[in-house]
Amino acid sequence: MLYKLGSTDGKFDTLEPVAFKNFSSFGNREKDLEDLIAENMLDVLFEEASLMPIFQERQGQAEADIYALDEKGKLIIFELKRETAGEDAVHQALRYAQKAGQWSYETLQNKYRQYTRDDDTDLREAHKEDFDLEHKLDAKEINNKQRLIIIGSAADDSLINAVDYWKNQGISIDFLPYRIYDLNGEQYFEFFALPYDKHRNPSDTKGVLFDTNRTYDEDSIWYMIENSRVAAFGDAKRWVRSVNPGDIVFFSHRWTGLVAAGRVKKGNIESPNEGTLYRDVEFLTPVPKKGQEIPAMPFRKVSEITGKSFFFARTIKVPYLSQDEAENLANKLRTCLEKSM
Repeated sequence: MLYKLGSTDGKFDTLEPVAFKNFSSFGNREKDLEDLIAENMLDVLFEEASLMPIFQERQGQAEADIYALDEKGKLIIFELKRETAGEDAVHQALRYAQKAGQWSYETLQNKYRQYTRDDDTDLREAHKEDFDLEHKLDAKEINNKQRLIIIGSAADDSLINAVDYWKNQGISIDFLPYRIYDLNGEQYFEFFALPYDKHRNPSDTKGVLFDTNRTYDEDSIWYMIENSRVAAFGDAKRWVRSVNPGDIVFFSHRWTGLVAAGRVKKGNIESPNEGTLYRDVEFLTPVPKKGQEIPAMPFRKVSEITGKSFFFARTIKVPYLSQDEAENLANKLRTCLEKSM
C-alpha cells in the first residue's frame, strides 16, 4: 500500500492512504497484463528468483496465461486477473494446473518450440544454458512438480480468500497482488514478489553481467569494445535503460566468459540508429583485440567468486551484484585478463 506522508514542523506524523486502481480501470485487456508480466518477469519483477518463460496462452485455448520453469525444472503456472475475479478464477486455475501436471516432456518441448518459433530448439539444452547448469536435467525432472501463482488486484478479497483456502489444504499456490496508482497524470505499477518482495534499490550502484549479442552478431562485441560503450540491439535494446551512470558492466561473451568490465559514464542513453541503444563506459580491465584470441574469465569462475548462480537467458544476467561485489569481481577479472594477455 502507498501512503502519503504528512508532516508538522518538519516531522512526519500522519499517513494518508492513496487510492489505487486495477488494470481494467484504464481500459487495458487481460492480455495486456499478461504481456507486461511475461516481458518483465526476469530482471524486473523476479530479480532473485530466476524463471524461464516457456509458453503463453493461445487465444481460445483452455490454458493458463504464462508457464515458466525454475532452475530445478519445476513448472510455474501463472494465472492473471486484471480486475475482480473471485473464487471461480482459482477453480479455473487449478484445472489448468492439474492438466499441465500431466504434460509429458515432449508436450512441453513442443509448446516451447511454439513459443520460441524454433522447431529445432531443445528445451533441456535451453534450460541448461539459461541457468548455466553443468548438465542438462533429465526429461523426468522437467515438470516433476508444479506451482500455481495467481496475480490479481490487491482489492480482490474473494480471490485472496480462495487462494488462502487451497494453500491451507496443502496445494502449492500463492497470490501476488498488484496495484496501479494514477498520480499527477502518470501511472505507477506496484507488484509484490515473494517471499519478501525483495528488490534492489534502483538508485544503488550495481554490477551487471551484460550480453555481447554473440548469438546474433559476432561483430557486436567489437562495436562495444572499440567504441567504449555498452549496447543492445533490436528487441533487446531496452535493457540498456537498466544500467545507470556509476554501474559496473561486465561484458558476457557467450561460450567464452567475461571478457571486460567498464564503469558507465555520466550522460544520456544514445541511439545512433533505430535498432540500437548504448551508454558510454570507461574500461576498468584490459580489453580484447579484434583478430586475436579473446581472453576471458570462465563463467564457472564468476559464480565461484560471487557465490551466485546467474540466469543467462536475457541480455542482462540476473541477479545483479552489489557495489562491493562488483568492485571485487572487477579487480579479479582485471588480474585474470592481465595474466592471459
